[in-house]
Amino acid sequence: MLVTNMETTLALPTADGPCSVQLFFDSEQDEPRPAVLLFFDAGGQREAMSVIARRIASRGSLVAVPDLYHRLPPLFELLPPGAPHELMAILGDAAVKNQWMAEYLPSAMSYANLEVTVGALLDHLAGMKEVRREVGTTGYCMGGNISLRVATIFGARIAATASFHGGGLVSPAPDSPHRRLDRVKSRVYIAGASDDDSFTDGDKGELIRALDAAKVGHTVETYPAKHGFAVTDAPVYDRHACERHHAAMDALFASTLR
Repeated sequence: MLVTNMETTLALPTADGPCSVQLFFDSEQDEPRPAVLLFFDAGGQREAMSVIARRIASRGSLVAVPDLYHRLPPLFELLPPGAPHELMAILGDAAVKNQWMAEYLPSAMSYANLEVTVGALLDHLAGMKEVRREVGTTGYCMGGNISLRVATIFGARIAATASFHGGGLVSPAPDSPHRRLDRVKSRVYIAGASDDDSFTDGDKGELIRALDAAKVGHTVETYPAKHGFAVTDAPVYDRHACERHHAAMDALFASTLR
């Protein structure tokens, strides 16, 4: 298993209270490194997300995983004692899933909340001597949508945007990310899944047209896999698709951040 030799937690002050941020990096690396913000899926920060963060950090970046649920009680505290901190423990409990959809999902995805939390994190990283100016983002499912939202909020502060099996990238909602792409200044890579009702071929075509109209450099692909393919604690985890997603991220970040 690829590991970094430093994992630590930052209590990040924000206008809406402290936000826990997990940091992954190689402390023996002498040169300043780019930063990658990783946005988790429905299950929040847990080992499955740390696995991805360590892999990215092993390529020479500092990876920051902010707790976008920080305005609410810890998500896993909603589960019965002893329940595993895994994605399906959240989605498999009907009451917890309903509370996640009603409270946690809207809080995490709010443009206003993201501007506060991610803005504070970007400001903090800009003050770290170990971190270069270049910042990339990646995200999974809910986090894949958030990754694109962040690009529309912060413009030139984000150099690279990756989204994997992101849900709702194209929707009828007035604040759908595809309606705000004229604000994006990053290079964008999006990978959907062939078996995914939340990102259909029609959605893919509409997103590509919107990216073209906004003159955003992009690659949009569909992997022959199911929604959730990159996350190790998802029942549909697909090792080949996961490796493909890491290769795509490596290429994106190598061309934009390094």
